[in-house]
Amino acid sequence: MTRVDALKAVITSLEDELAALKRFDIGALAAATAEKEGRIGALSARSADPLSPEERMLAEQAKALNETARVYVNLMSANVRGRLEQLTGQKPVAYSPVRAVA
Repeated sequence: MTRVDALKAVITSLEDELAALKRFDIGALAAATAEKEGRIGALSARSADPLSPEERMLAEQAKALNETARVYVNLMSANVRGRLEQLTGQKPVAYSPVRAVA
């Protein structure tokens, strides 16, 4: 498998991961994430040669998809947190560092 093929496979895994997130399909999400991790591992084992323009474009596309998935997960988490706050009537305590007493 070439590095271009490996990058395309990573992109496919990331697209599968996003689709599973949007469907709230935990089984598909776990499978897509495991597949993505495996493909990333295989890709990192590739040659350390500089990226070609095509490889760089594919790597940037993969990076953008991964960032989209991260944002999506954060938004879902914030939504759940808000719902839990409504249910419990409690807001989270804001962080405030404790001063050390000497």
